[in-house]
Amino acid sequence: MNPSLSLSRFLPYRLSITSNAISQRIAVEYRAQFDLKVPEWRVMAVLGDVGPLTQRQLVGATFMDKVAVNRACKVLVEDNRVRRHPNTLDGRSHLLELTAEGREIHAQVMPLALKMEQEILNCLTAKEQREFSKTLDKLFAQVRDIDPEE
Repeated sequence: MNPSLSLSRFLPYRLSITSNAISQRIAVEYRAQFDLKVPEWRVMAVLGDVGPLTQRQLVGATFMDKVAVNRACKVLVEDNRVRRHPNTLDGRSHLLELTAEGREIHAQVMPLALKMEQEILNCLTAKEQREFSKTLDKLFAQVRDIDPEE
């Protein structure tokens, strides 16, 4: 086999499995304490960070597919962690925002997630962490505006 074709060295694959492994590691904690799955937490994290958004905006902000965002929002609304209300700027859509319960959970999960993030990053020096963050920013800037539909 040609080593240049090895999946284990293919950047998108490596980023994906690393991201999934980190997300799953952190998810073990907030699933046990708050009964949240990864997509639900991602929706809550974005809403907690930026405020009310439409489902379409959540798809763009989370880079999750429409079905995953729709399912996560449905569960969060049913569990009274997110509320849906009419979008006065666009009558065809609704805005989603954290409820008081959702904000309380967000306030508890964020410190836990940040603590676990630091535990994961402890394998890197402070300089490596800064460089890694800059590298991720550059990679994201390179691809974020590419429309896969084009």
